This record gives sequence, structure tokens and C-alpha cells, in this order.
Amino acid sequence: MAVRAPAALCFGMFAAYVFDAYGTLFDVHAPVRRHADAIGPERGQRLSELWRQKQLEYAWTRALADRYRDFAGITADALDFAIATVAPDCAALKPDLMEAYHRLDAYPEVPAVLAELKRRGALTAILSNGTPAMLATAVESAGIGSLLDATISVDLIPTYKTDPRVYRLAVDALRVDPPDISFQSSNRWDIAGAVAFGLSSVWINRAGNRDEYPDLGPCAVVRSLTELLALA
Repeated sequence: MAVRAPAALCFGMFAAYVFDAYGTLFDVHAPVRRHADAIGPERGQRLSELWRQKQLEYAWTRALADRYRDFAGITADALDFAIATVAPDCAALKPDLMEAYHRLDAYPEVPAVLAELKRRGALTAILSNGTPAMLATAVESAGIGSLLDATISVDLIPTYKTDPRVYRLAVDALRVDPPDISFQSSNRWDIAGAVAFGLSSVWINRAGNRDEYPDLGPCAVVRSLTELLALA
């Protein structure tokens, strides 16, 4: 396998491809969609967006305060807040929504992209805020376990992205130097953290959002993981 030189940015083959899990490989809005009939489409969209917003906010707050609560716990806390705010009459759905979150739908292109990267000789891994149990269930549900060399949880530290120590976990687990790792995330703040650490990073901008953090920019922006293969 020909590993790309540092000056080649995102183009050429990397030794390892590391992926964020939630929103990048797995669709975080799938659980609420599965219960759209009970919640209602408009309320469901608002509930799902608020759930995700608070989940991230709680992670950042606890990381900064050095008061760790694992991702399963803050995901449940965020859901409590979202339901109470948007759809208090749907509180009985919480167990079903949490179960669905542990078995998220993978985006359709994920298995083929991982398989192609493996065929080309690259290491592949997940680096996620999720707990080991959450990630194991999601990977099993998506049927992609054989396509990953490592599934890495922040529980090992414990803190959350964008702490630089999180990105170091991938370097240590894969035994690959930062310049030879391509990091992929749909979350622009996650890309900023990876770039600050020293990883070449590709923003999977599925929604066509405006860019942020101009001083911590990705070396490429694509609309789906399939487009990642064209960079190699």
C-alpha cells in the first residue's frame, strides 16, 4: 500500500481510516423516525434535534467540568430533557427510543466503503464518545464488525471529544503516526478537534452546512462516505 506523503493533503492512500460513529457511520435520527407515528412528524423532528443537541452539550459540559458520566447516561439524560420539552405525553416511549439508539441504522454506503478500504490494505477503526457496550451493539446491528480493526471508546480515558487525548487513543490503538491517519466525521467540531491534534481530516457534510472554525479546516469536504474513496 502506498501511503500518501504529508504534503499530499487528503489525496492518496492512508495507512488508517478512523471514523466517528454517531452521525458519521450511524444515523442518530433513526430512533425517533421509527416512532414517528406515535410522536408525530413535526414534533418528532424537533425532539430528535433537541435530543442530539443536549447529548452533545452534556458531553462538552462534563468534559470541561471533569465530571464524567458515560455516553449512555448522558444520552438518557438528554432524551429526558427533549421529551419533557417537546412531547411530555410520550414519556412512555423512552425505553423504546433508548433501545433504538443502541441499534442505530448505519448509512447505506457504510459497509461497502469499509470493505473497499480494507481491500486496499488500510486499517479501519471507530473513535467515538459512545460506551464500549453501545458501540458493540451498533456495530453488530450494522453487521460491520469484520470490517473494523478497532472500536475505540472515550471510556478508556475518560473524557469526551474534542480533548486531544481522545484522538491520541486512535494513534495508540492502531500504532500509526498521526500524519498517516485520515479521520472522518460528520460533526464539524469533531473535525476541528482532530485537525488541532494533527490528523488529516475529512468532513462528511451530509446536510450541506456552513463551514465553521476556519483556522481548523478539513483537508476535504464530501457529502457522503462514498466520495471518500475518490480521494484515495
